[in-house]
Amino acid sequence: MEQLKKLQSFAGLILIVIMAILLSPEDRRDGSLIFLSQANITDILRQVSEIGILALAMTFVILTAGIDLCVGSMLALAASTVALFMTDWSEYLPVSSPSFHICVAIVGTVLFCGFWGAVNGFVIAKFRMQPFIVTLAAMIGLRGLARWLTNNRNIDIGFGEDHSAIFADFVSQKFIVIGCFVILAIIFHILLNRTVFGRYACAIGGNEQASRFAGLPIARMQVAVYTLSGLMAGLAGVIHCAQNHQGSPNDGVAYELEAIAAVVIGGTSLMGGKGSIIGTVVGTLIMGVLTNLFRLRGV
Repeated sequence: MEQLKKLQSFAGLILIVIMAILLSPEDRRDGSLIFLSQANITDILRQVSEIGILALAMTFVILTAGIDLCVGSMLALAASTVALFMTDWSEYLPVSSPSFHICVAIVGTVLFCGFWGAVNGFVIAKFRMQPFIVTLAAMIGLRGLARWLTNNRNIDIGFGEDHSAIFADFVSQKFIVIGCFVILAIIFHILLNRTVFGRYACAIGGNEQASRFAGLPIARMQVAVYTLSGLMAGLAGVIHCAQNHQGSPNDGVAYELEAIAAVVIGGTSLMGGKGSIIGTVVGTLIMGVLTNLFRLRGV
């Protein structure tokens, strides 16, 4: 059944690509199809990378029969935090080296978001609360935290010759963004299919009660998958900030829905227990191709 879902996802992607080719406008200069141009394909891959990174971690959350509604708000918090590290908070760092500033900003932001993901997982595991309720509350709270930290303003970075410009120019490069998504997809695929962590995630989502009787570390797994989701939201927020040259508390609105949609389109069951990283990547690409086609057609 799982293999059939993978084939259905691949078939859906192929059909949508064919549709995009047939409906693609032509370049006025040489009559070639804009959709098939190298620049456009690269742009699709770059644009899906942020949602794709969120969706990779969301796959593990959903496999455990959970849901994470706060990744969009966490992305906004990450984008705002890394922008503040590059601007307002940079004077408090003891070393003025650009590379030091950049490393502290990226690592600090990702770990900060990972901490909030761990808090979500702890509350869900410790108090046996529904993930929907916990992460919905976190969605509101983290968005509010981002607005408080930034005084509800956009933090511009990357203009001039300082460390923020180096950060924005380097991290926003297409091969960095796309490469990050590809490498993470490979790592997550191995994690799901070749490790105990992946088997536990599927087992807990398939039957939590049986997994509890079997002695599986359910609480630790729940904390782990939500921590992972927080870390990936932090990384996606760093990339988002670099690509947009600013961090805003209003970033990432409805990104959680796009990430969940990519996972489900890829064949992962919302009931938990069944899914794949390959399917999630395909689901992300399906959404990216459709979005790109609509943009090319001016819809």
